[in-house]
Amino acid sequence: MGNVYVFDHPLIQHKTALIRDKDTGVKDFRQLVKEISLLMGYEVTRGLQLQDVEIETPLAKTTVKMLTDVDLCIVPILRAGLGMVDGFLDLVPSARVGFIGLYRDHDTHLPVEYYCKLPEDIEQRQIIVLDPMLATGGSAAAAVDFIKQRGGKRISFCCLIAAPEGIDVLTKAHPDINIYIAAKDSHLNDQAYIVPGLGDAGDRLYSLK
Repeated sequence: MGNVYVFDHPLIQHKTALIRDKDTGVKDFRQLVKEISLLMGYEVTRGLQLQDVEIETPLAKTTVKMLTDVDLCIVPILRAGLGMVDGFLDLVPSARVGFIGLYRDHDTHLPVEYYCKLPEDIEQRQIIVLDPMLATGGSAAAAVDFIKQRGGKRISFCCLIAAPEGIDVLTKAHPDINIYIAAKDSHLNDQAYIVPGLGDAGDRLYSLK
């Protein structure tokens, strides 16, 4: 059974406050998203599998714990999810990266898939789906659907800002996954944007507006 984790770490709260500010420019916004992702990554990667490996220190041979060769796969939901990738790769440089391309239809607010590329051994990996915003939950639920259809089993979802509506949709669609959130907000407005939120994360990451 999955769980929902809302982070209360002071650094995560502080940096999340900064990315909410409408006056935070694109350079600082990108760096802050990376830093928040890295901080969240310590907890999100807690379930990575370890194996015993024999090494030799300057004093003696010993057996230590190291990550298994085949484990983590990071899957950003394009385009905004790309902004969170580098933070996780700084923690686990050997992680594989898959990609899911979705966009939200502005009229129906439903997700539309246009791209999906995952490692061939996805069924062997712990998978972390990345998207800065969990709004309606439709895109997140659809992304997890696509991964499960291709054999993925150990799946978590990580976002910066979440609305209660999105959390509810994702937990009902996939009760087996863990959901990690930097901040849980009040509600969705009539345009299905999170309030107070931070605006459109993709636009702010890539300075499109």
